[in-house]
Amino acid sequence: MTTFRKHDDGPVSTRLEAQGLRWLAEAMETGGAHVVPATTGPGWLEEPRLPTTGVTAQAAESFGRALALTHAAGAPVYGAAPPGWNGRDQMGRSNIQLVQDSAPRRWGEFYAEDRIGFYLGPARDNGSISASGARIIERLCSALADGRLDAEEPGLVRAGAPGRAGATGPSGPAGPAEPAAPAAPAVVSRTHGDLWCGNVLWVPVEATADWAPERAGCGPAESAGSRAGVVGVLIDPMAQGAHAETDLAALGVFGQRHLERIYAAYDEVSPLSEGWRERVGLHSLHILMIHAYLFGGGYGAEAVSVARSYV
Repeated sequence: MTTFRKHDDGPVSTRLEAQGLRWLAEAMETGGAHVVPATTGPGWLEEPRLPTTGVTAQAAESFGRALALTHAAGAPVYGAAPPGWNGRDQMGRSNIQLVQDSAPRRWGEFYAEDRIGFYLGPARDNGSISASGARIIERLCSALADGRLDAEEPGLVRAGAPGRAGATGPSGPAGPAEPAAPAAPAVVSRTHGDLWCGNVLWVPVEATADWAPERAGCGPAESAGSRAGVVGVLIDPMAQGAHAETDLAALGVFGQRHLERIYAAYDEVSPLSEGWRERVGLHSLHILMIHAYLFGGGYGAEAVSVARSYV
């Protein structure tokens, strides 16, 4: 199998990317989505050059079920970096905020502070967001921080959280759940973090046989054997603790074939919270804010338009 090598370039850290790939790949053993394997050295990362093909409806459904398990692998807090992060390494020019050993925050607090508000000042400075547009985004951040737009994580994520109803472990069901205390840690998904369609490669399953566990891509045990002949392989992550709906929303930002099949299969095995479709724009907003910060132009106006619909 031929390989290709990436090298650190400016703010890009191949070390952090490799940590994210390993973190996401932990879920493959139990049916999570395929994750490209990587080897690393000082300042470089090497991956196999995978053959690609077109996505089919069956492949999209299998990927949706498998992605649900990847998310359910969990993360300690919103904004959590992959294990081993040194606090300095960065993925790309987006300068995304990651945390380590941080106190838990509700999703709305995290999203307002680290994924929306963090980029507002620079986007104003480059002219892509006007003063009036900034006020709209600030109102949205206030609503987020107050918890008015919070929603539960999908079913498998909640069930996989230790100490909560439905949680299981090596010894089986955890038993009756204790009433949740007000300060209970958030239930957080383990996400790809940059899941636009270009970061899912559609690969013949036989091309993954040398490195993928047998159950990779199969989804939960009850869907074993339903994996397609083509599988979705995750590449180029910005892996982090985040809301599962943010990954799902990112898939549609630049267009993903059979997106509805992915959503339906995901929802089948890990039910999404009521009203999730109405939140797709909200969860897409961080991508627009990053683009407004990096590229300016019309991304700022688009971000303001999305924000206006939620305030």
